[in-house]
Amino acid sequence: MPGPQQRAPRRPLSVRGSRPAARLGGNSRLRIGVGRVLLIGALVIAGIKLVQVQGLQAEELSQQAQKQRTTPIDIPAERGSILDRNGNQLAFSIEVRALYILPQRARKNWDDAHAKDAEKYPGTYEDHAREMAKFMSSTLGPEVNGEKTDEETVYRQLVKDISYEVLVSEAEPAKASKIVEKYPAEIGSEYRSKRIYPNGDLASNIIGAANWRQEEKPPTVQGILGLENAQDNVLAGRTGRRVVDTMSGDDTLVIPNTERELVKPQPGKSLELTIDIDTQYAVQKMVSDYAKKTEAKNASAVVLDSRTGEIVAMANDKTYDPTDFGKATEDQKRNTAVAYSFEPGSVNKIVTAAAAVEYGLFKPDDVLQVPGSIKVADRTIKDAWNHPTVPMSFTGVFAKSSNVGTLLAAQQVGQERYAEMLQKFGLGRRTNSGVPAEESGQVPPLNQWSGSTFGNLPIGQGLSMTLLQMTAMYQAIANDGVRIPPRLIRAEIGEDGARSEKQRPDGITVVSPETAKTVRQMFRSVTQSDPRDSNQNGTGKPAAIPGYQIAGKTGTAQQIDQTCKCYSQSQYWTTFAGILPADNPRYVVGIMLDAPSGAQSAAPLFHDIATFLTQRFQVPMSAEQTPFVQLQL
Repeated sequence: MPGPQQRAPRRPLSVRGSRPAARLGGNSRLRIGVGRVLLIGALVIAGIKLVQVQGLQAEELSQQAQKQRTTPIDIPAERGSILDRNGNQLAFSIEVRALYILPQRARKNWDDAHAKDAEKYPGTYEDHAREMAKFMSSTLGPEVNGEKTDEETVYRQLVKDISYEVLVSEAEPAKASKIVEKYPAEIGSEYRSKRIYPNGDLASNIIGAANWRQEEKPPTVQGILGLENAQDNVLAGRTGRRVVDTMSGDDTLVIPNTERELVKPQPGKSLELTIDIDTQYAVQKMVSDYAKKTEAKNASAVVLDSRTGEIVAMANDKTYDPTDFGKATEDQKRNTAVAYSFEPGSVNKIVTAAAAVEYGLFKPDDVLQVPGSIKVADRTIKDAWNHPTVPMSFTGVFAKSSNVGTLLAAQQVGQERYAEMLQKFGLGRRTNSGVPAEESGQVPPLNQWSGSTFGNLPIGQGLSMTLLQMTAMYQAIANDGVRIPPRLIRAEIGEDGARSEKQRPDGITVVSPETAKTVRQMFRSVTQSDPRDSNQNGTGKPAAIPGYQIAGKTGTAQQIDQTCKCYSQSQYWTTFAGILPADNPRYVVGIMLDAPSGAQSAAPLFHDIATFLTQRFQVPMSAEQTPFVQLQL
């Protein structure tokens, strides 16, 4: 049986021989002739069309072009979130859609379509609008975030004799898509973003507020207050771009569903803060309740991690709703903890104590003969209680908050060394914590001191500081003499989840570790209580916590009476700063009350906040109780 016919293998293209050229015959000449005729005919038709377009129809087409043109529009990027130290969301954005219509255009299109095909487009535009309104209302419900979307309200919008109308500003994307798919020729959908604050007014003085700004180019969520504003460049990201058709030469009137090109926007970065959301909530509530109880004008508290300087909580008694910040007063929007300077009173005495110990001038058990008053230049300074000259231990001077005893020690330190110590503690300069609107406070330079200035500064008058600065002073003593500038922002987090930790600020040595430990031990006696002898009681007894050594200091500073431009006898700033625990510091708490009734102490509020911290962070109890110290001999 014969096998299949064998086919010779093809040679590779690289070695194929060239095919002999075909000779031109009659059919080829015919094809060339026909091609020339067709080409000439096409050119003639194109020429006729060109004359028609540029001549006969020029005006009509020009009018159409003016009514519709391609417009590039920037697309805002997704805004980054704000998180607490554990990743809990404090602020984030969700996508919403604005549904709009061009009523005049929609009516004309319907009327034109009805005239051409009444069967396919039955009834009047009003009938069609009623149908659209019914569908929209059933899809969206009667109200969307305060905007009415009932059938009658939507119908009235659809039949307005205007060029552009927003039907609803914040529709859910899925519902908006359903409506646009149903009526693509009439209703358009526009991307918008809505800022969400899931915890209401929690930390609003820090976080601030942001909202959708339609008037911006491009429209976007923009930070208005607080971190939202100060970190807007980080949170906002980079805009993208789309191309759409717009109407009547107005770039804002986008013809529905004409998007043709898109450049993807780059989302903003998220911010991870040092704040702990649970601590912030508890401290904010305690501060608010205590301010009401004491009838203080303002109240604030700051909690710092003693080892890192991180702000664990920063709370004010006045807050606001970030989603409705337009109704907030200036006092509500202000972050009093950093944007309000005050005279600290006796809390500032820690500067004298630290300097005196650091320069070897006094030991805790040294005895000072403390009179009831002392004259500095033209001023006579007294203690808060009347007494003759009494012997006090150096520790007792601060535990009982003796102005006279403090000034006796400060005179031994000297003005130059005291001024230098104020600088080391960071007073008179912003902490650069990252908290917006921070003030610097005020410390008079040494070359401007008068004779009585050195009678004011050591007892906490004649200078001002913010609560954050005051708390940071005690952080230095808690951290073995090294002050670490406080910070609020821990890290930036990219779209892919990549975390970029913020560089921790370098520490500043204020005093030696030995001095810091000595001062902590001395200031434990501020919370000392002796039921047998009131002379051995410290001024901050209510701050004590069973099982924990507490080092701290009370403060009461007279405010300025604007009538006489002198110190008031009835209005005070009441302060407290404390270290928890004193033998193994973990946290520092600073408190300020502005003009509480009767100059009530801030020590009870410290007790409540510190007690919460021990439970929240499971702080171990002190190895031993604070030893009893003889304050007054």
